[in-house]
This record gives sequence, structure tokens and C-alpha cells, in this order.
Amino acid sequence: MASSNLAFTNVEGERMAKPSGSGFGTSESYSELSQLQRNESRNNSARQKGLRPKTSKGSESLKIFGASNEEGELEMHAVTTEGANVMEGTKMKNGDLNTSRTDSPAASSSTKMSKKKQSRERSASVSSHDSISDGSYTESSSDEEDGSPRDNVQKNSKGSTDFCTKRISQHNYGRREIEIAEQEMPGIMALRHKAKEDKPLKGARIVGCTHINAQTAVLIETLVHLGAQVRWAACNIYSTQNEVAAALAEAGIPVFAWRGETEEDFWWCIDKTISAESWQPNMILDDGGDATHVMVKKYPAIFKLLKGVVEESVTGVHRLYQLSQSAKLCVPAMNVNDSVIKTKYDNLYSCRESIIDSLKRTTDIMFGGKQVVVCGYGQVGKGCCQSLKNMGCVVYVTEIDPICALQASMDGFQIVKLEKIIRQVDIVITATGNKNVVTRDHMDKMKNGCIVCNMGHSNTEIDVISLKTQDLTWEKVRSQVDHIIWPGGKRMVLLAEGRRVNLSCSSVPSFVVSITAATQALALIELFNAPSGRYKADVYLMPKLMDEFVASLHLSAFEANLTELSEEQAKYMGLSKTGPFKPNYYRY
Repeated sequence: MASSNLAFTNVEGERMAKPSGSGFGTSESYSELSQLQRNESRNNSARQKGLRPKTSKGSESLKIFGASNEEGELEMHAVTTEGANVMEGTKMKNGDLNTSRTDSPAASSSTKMSKKKQSRERSASVSSHDSISDGSYTESSSDEEDGSPRDNVQKNSKGSTDFCTKRISQHNYGRREIEIAEQEMPGIMALRHKAKEDKPLKGARIVGCTHINAQTAVLIETLVHLGAQVRWAACNIYSTQNEVAAALAEAGIPVFAWRGETEEDFWWCIDKTISAESWQPNMILDDGGDATHVMVKKYPAIFKLLKGVVEESVTGVHRLYQLSQSAKLCVPAMNVNDSVIKTKYDNLYSCRESIIDSLKRTTDIMFGGKQVVVCGYGQVGKGCCQSLKNMGCVVYVTEIDPICALQASMDGFQIVKLEKIIRQVDIVITATGNKNVVTRDHMDKMKNGCIVCNMGHSNTEIDVISLKTQDLTWEKVRSQVDHIIWPGGKRMVLLAEGRRVNLSCSSVPSFVVSITAATQALALIELFNAPSGRYKADVYLMPKLMDEFVASLHLSAFEANLTELSEEQAKYMGLSKTGPFKPNYYRY
């Protein structure tokens, strides 16, 4: 394993211009769209008068200047850790097998919908409901006007049709966004350059089911650089950046995802990553457990031959432990979510920034003086509470865990029961990973204009299906923003239909994603190259040395210089000079 003074040379690139309409991880803004509409209206008027339409300077071409990719020689150090073979799997003591957060993929495969019907259909988690009412609900902010891309056969520049994205023609914009993300992701790029010659994933055939955006595209392409073959689908129907998916497809990566998938589309896309001609996967990289669920249910023979599963979300890890508890997990799995580096940085620091951005983009709200309740004080909840408090909000916390509740109290937050505070708060944020945290009864009692959103992975925290009744009316406000109107005129603002608001309505910091992506890549390398017998059919935590290695890859971005132990100091502390520096039980 590499020591903590590994160098990664940052190359200062030339100034990069923002491509028009790229959104840097979001869809085109309304101001950009309205400007295009005004220009078109003006040009049409000019043509009717016999005049030449006016064009702006520089509209004929758009040039982007990126940073140099030249690197000095960097050695690849072994990432397999000594002592990993003595790690014990973490097991749950109770809990039943949860089949899925969403409907079974087999249930939807027998139906075919018309283009018009697909464009109107909404995806709704069946884990919290059985059917959708025929009440006042007609459409929501996430409904797509265009038909499903499954109806169209597209080709990339090499003639391949092994992908399904919204529009392959958007690939140039997606490529520019990926290049922007690469500059802010030093760790995963360092790993790419260090390992590209050794190709530690040569022979790996990876099924991926994660969010598809510019940052995860950097991870996907890194895995390809390291020798892996991949097929990818989205773990969330609203978080996909269509232009980025197009860029991956143009690069020859089989990707099946687009923003605004229906429930049937969602399962179809995952199935396409598993079942393909001349393709048998041997690894899974999952975010939420849906690819693992499909593999277990529909392809058990293939699942038994896997080298391992890597999971990064609370929900997915919980489902892995349930599989292990019921003796249905027949391959080793790596729990990336509970690794120190992921928990502290992705869950805490990322959400601390993205919650404010998400709420501002969707509602234009003024935070000062607003009363907010955050359900859950784990790492995600902590990040949300910190940023909201700094913005001048009065923040309340709900918790079931006395330790987390005590932490919140010591941090200055009042612990309350949701039903006691629900009538007076302006914003409700869920961050528990549980189901039905916010119920219809809670929403009936909310004040007019209350904003409701979810920061947890699962889309079951807010009981959205209970809002699809004949007595309530849904009104689309803007993308991912709906007004739910009660008979008396009260309005509730629902963001992203209860799915992860930061990935559906905003973006997450690329630097933090680099930390998670490097952790995922190293976990895949570890499981794929581990000798037979090192890992059994159980759920494992990341080795501490691997966490420290990921951290070291990112320190150069801050020009940080680590202090090195002397031989005497290392002997006194009983440590190796190269780590690990903390025992496994240490709480950072």
C-alpha cells in the first residue's frame, strides 16, 4: 500500500469557458431558455418583414480550453491491504428481508406502453403504496413531454447502438462537463494515472447502477482506463444528466439512462446492464441495491458467480445485511457507505453545501428566520443542520437514537417530535433512510407554503402516494417543483417528488464525489484481485489503510504537508510509519 506522502501533480489549466446551456450539472436554466425563445421570436418577426435575422457574435462556434493532461511518471502501488483477510463481516441481529424499494422488475416487463402514455406516467415507489388514485392528479414537474428514448434507435459516431439515452447528439456538451469535473476531482484522477499501466481491473465486467452525472462519469471512465468492461444504469429516475449519459454512450460505454424515466423504464435499464449478448458480469457497483436486487431475483445463477458487490448507500447496505442475515448473500460485499472517508466527506460535507443550493434553486427562499425541522441527525442530517443554522434558520431535529439526539442537543438544536412542531415550521427535510417519516397526517397539518424535501437515499421517507387522492390537486410550478393544493386553498411545496433533492434539483461538489469515487474504485480493485478465500459471503468494511490512502490522494489539492513519525515515535505508539494510524474502533 502506498504511503501517505504520495504525490499527485496538479496541472494548472488554461481558462475554461462555460458552454452555453450546460448548467454545470443541471438542466438549462429558465433564463437561458427564455432568451432562446426571445431570439427565435425576434428572428421570425424579422423574416416576415423581409429583414435578415440578427445573430450574435461567436454563435457560429464554441471553443472550450481545458487543462493539460500531461503527467509526470507515477508508480502504481499495491492497493491490496495486509490484514484484510482477517476482517470480520458486520452482521445484523434482526430485520426481515426487504425485497425492494420499488416494484419487482418482473411485474412491469409484461406491459408495453404507448409513447403518449409513457410520457404522462409517473414513477412512484411501490414500497409505500399499491396503486395510484384516479383523483385530481394529472401530471407533475418531472413528467417528460417527449416519448421514451426506448422508442428510438440511435447510433454513436462509431455506429454502435448498444446504449439508450435521451439524445446522443448532446454528447459534446456532456464531454465538456466531464472535463470540468475532472479538474475538481484530484483523487480519482490520480488513481487513474497511477494504475492505468497496471490495469488492475483487466477482466472485470462490472454492472453499475449509480447516479449518472459528470462526476460519476469520471469514475466510470476511470474504471475503463483500469481495464474493466462496464455497463451502466441510473439508480435514480431524476438525477441523470442527459448530456453526460450521451457523452458516455459516444465514448462507447453501454449506458441506459435518461432523466425522467418511468418505473418500467427504470427496471428495463437495469436489466439491459445485466442481460446482453456475449456478456456475463462478475462484479456489481451499486447505489441503493437495485442492481443487486434484480440480479438476486432474476439472475441467481449469475449472482452466485460474482467476485463481489460494492455498495455505497445506507439503503443498499441495509439490504445487503438483510441478504446476509437470511443466508441469501452468496458473494462477498464491500460496505463503502460506512467507511470513514465516505461517511465524513460525502455524507457530511457534501450535504452541508448541497442542501442550501437545492432549496435556493427550486424555491428562491430567504433562509433567515425560517423554522426548519430536520428528521435524522446522522452525518447527512448534521451537514444540513450546520448550513441551515449558519444561514440564520431556527432548526429543530427529530431523532430515534439517544446518542445522535444528545449530539444534536450539544450542538444547540432542540430535539422534538414531528407532530408537535409540524404546524409551525416552514421547511421539512428528511434524512433518515427510513419509510413514512412524513405521513399524510403530518402534511395535512402543515402551514400554507411549507416546503417538503428529502435528503436521504430512499424515496420512501415522504409518503407521496398518500397525496394522490381526489381531494388534492397537483400543480406543476417548475422542474422538480410541485404545489399540492388542499380543498381549502392551502399549498404545500414538494421537491423532486420525495427523491433526493440535492441530486434531483442541484448538484454535489465534485471534490467530495472524487473521495467517494476513489473509495469505490479501490473497493472494486480489492475484491476483484483478492486471493481465493480472503473474503467470504459476508459484508465487509473498508480497511483503514485504504481510507487513509484515499485521503492522501486529495491532500495535494490543499498543498498540505503531512508530518512524518520518527522511528522512535512510531515504536512508542506501536504504529507503522506508513499507517494505518488509527485502530478500527476509532471514531473520527
